[in-house]
Amino acid sequence: MPNAHYYLTLLTALGTQMCVPSEPSPRGDRTPDNDLAYRPSDLSFKKPRAHPAAEKPLASPATNSPPIARMASNLPGEEASAPPSELAPIVKPYVEHFDTPKLSGDWNATSTAWQIEDGRLCGRLVRNHPVWLMRRLPKNARITFTAESDSQSGDLKVEAWGDGRSGATGISYTNATSYLFILGGWKNQLHVLARLDEHGHDRLERRVKDNSTDPREQRVIPGSKYQFQIERNDGKTVNWSVNGVPMHRFVDTEPLLGPGHEHLGFNDWEVHACFDDLSIIPLPN
Repeated sequence: MPNAHYYLTLLTALGTQMCVPSEPSPRGDRTPDNDLAYRPSDLSFKKPRAHPAAEKPLASPATNSPPIARMASNLPGEEASAPPSELAPIVKPYVEHFDTPKLSGDWNATSTAWQIEDGRLCGRLVRNHPVWLMRRLPKNARITFTAESDSQSGDLKVEAWGDGRSGATGISYTNATSYLFILGGWKNQLHVLARLDEHGHDRLERRVKDNSTDPREQRVIPGSKYQFQIERNDGKTVNWSVNGVPMHRFVDTEPLLGPGHEHLGFNDWEVHACFDDLSIIPLPN
């Protein structure tokens, strides 16, 4: 008959097997079953996470511009957190040559990348965060200005009849508040007029063709100035021409009108783009 020493040895072995897992838990396992010997040395995950401090508004620069609650960064998803002040509607011809050192109080830049350079309004790496004219557009208007890009990628972009404060909240600009006019977009492949979504199925587009003699199918040439004209004269039909050549005509059955659709914005993705000699002429309703 086994002696007492045998039973004591057997009970000790069984007890050890019941307390030790058959295989050690993997490193980094944060479950309660993880043996302390295999838990990570950093146990910060067990501590309550502190809420990040509320973002403070950036101080407004020392210019004549009205204060803005928060200037957007150059990253997608950043926009002003509160609308700037609305300014008087345009009821007589409005002209802007950007010949002051800094933007006037008529403008709301939703990115700090917008600057006055050599008498032009310029931006680079703006990532669809426009600079908006806070003077309100009339329902019908003729808008003209010059635009130029220093890149082989072209990509000259402007918005009309938008809300005056918004920008993209993602990589793709699918949440615009305006009509978008894009010359040489998508690496100088397309000339597009879109409504609210630059990727929308209802957008109008012309594809660039190498060696085409049709100016509507030619690439944007770096350093060349392009004369844009955007016009709506019947409350619903948007016409866009470049250097006097009609580019697109969009008849909108649900035209962008009234509050939320009263502002002009210059925009950009990555290229260095500049705009100048803006003229807005109200047209009869």
